[in-house]
Amino acid sequence: MEEGDGTGTFTDETWAIWEPLIEEVRPRGRTPPHDLRRTIAAIFWRHENGAKWRSIPAELRPWWRAAQLFIRWAKLGVWERLLELVQDQQGMALGMTFLDGTNIRAHHKAAGVQKKGPLSKSGTIVKHLAALAVAMAQKSA
Repeated sequence: MEEGDGTGTFTDETWAIWEPLIEEVRPRGRTPPHDLRRTIAAIFWRHENGAKWRSIPAELRPWWRAAQLFIRWAKLGVWERLLELVQDQQGMALGMTFLDGTNIRAHHKAAGVQKKGPLSKSGTIVKHLAALAVAMAQKSA
């Protein structure tokens, strides 16, 4: 997925795989999304790195466009449909990413609080989609 600059922008080969999948599930509105490739790359970058929206690299900005698109699509269930479509078409399992949790610590106040709404589930789904995008890019390279 990366072109070497570390921002997580899609290569042409990777975007050729992702674009038809995204176009199939994205909601049709009056105006199409502006620069969808860069916006999706910003969303994947943010969820892959666990950063705040405002920390998105300058090449992928404006940050608010990515945040707005993520929230809107989360409420409409687009991320769930995209994950199902990718799994069906690419034959990839959800458990492809492994994480060693021995060094991960959370603040004691973070324990047991349930996140509400579609954003919590969509955030996890986008993390999986970002991992799949990286895996696809590494296969094509």
